Amino acid sequence: MFATPLIYVLLLLLTDSVFSKSVELTFELPDSAEECFYQDIEKDISASLEYQVITGGQYDVDVKIEGPNKQIIYQQQKMQYDSHQFTAQYTGVYKVCFSNEFSTFSHKLVYMELNVGPELPLPGVGDHATVLTQLKTSAEEIHSALNRIKGRKRAEDLNERVFWWSIGETLAIFCVTFAQVMILKNFFSDRPSLYK
Repeated sequence: MFATPLIYVLLLLLTDSVFSKSVELTFELPDSAEECFYQDIEKDISASLEYQVITGGQYDVDVKIEGPNKQIIYQQQKMQYDSHQFTAQYTGVYKVCFSNEFSTFSHKLVYMELNVGPELPLPGVGDHATVLTQLKTSAEEIHSALNRIKGRKRAEDLNERVFWWSIGETLAIFCVTFAQVMILKNFFSDRPSLYK
C-alpha cells in the first residue's frame, strides 16, 4: 500500500521528455490520507492538471497545487473533477496534493493527468488540426481511459464479492455435512432406551 505512491512518484520523474512532460495515472487515495506528487517545472512554462474521482464515498477530494516557494497556486475542497492551467512563475519543484483527510472510512480511486510544456501535435492530423479536433480527440481519449478504469474496478469488486460468497457457501456445505453425519450417527448408535 505504501509502495504504490513511491512507484507513482518514480513514474512522474521518469517521464521527462524534451518538449512536453505528460503524466497520466490512476491511484488509490486511502481514507484520512494525503498523497502528493512532485514535478520539476521551468519558469514561464505552462502546465495543466486534470483530475476526476472514479470511485469511493461522495466522489470528492481536496486538491492543492503548491509552488517551489510554498505559494498556493490552486486549491479546491471536496471536488469531484476539475482542470486547472497555470504558468510557472519560478523554476523549481511544484507539488500537487490530493487529500482525503475529511473522510474517515471511504477510500477513493483518483485519475489525474499532469501536462507540462507545450502539447505535442496529434499524430496523423498534420496542418489541418484545429482546436476543436484536438479537444475532441483529447476528450475521447480521457473518456475511454476512464471507462476502462471504471470497468476494471467494477470487475475487481465483483470478483471480491464472488470470492467471499464462495467461502460462505463452502462453510455452509461443511456445516450441513457435519450436521448430517451427527444425525446419522445418532440413528445407528446403541443407546439404552427410556422405556424397557
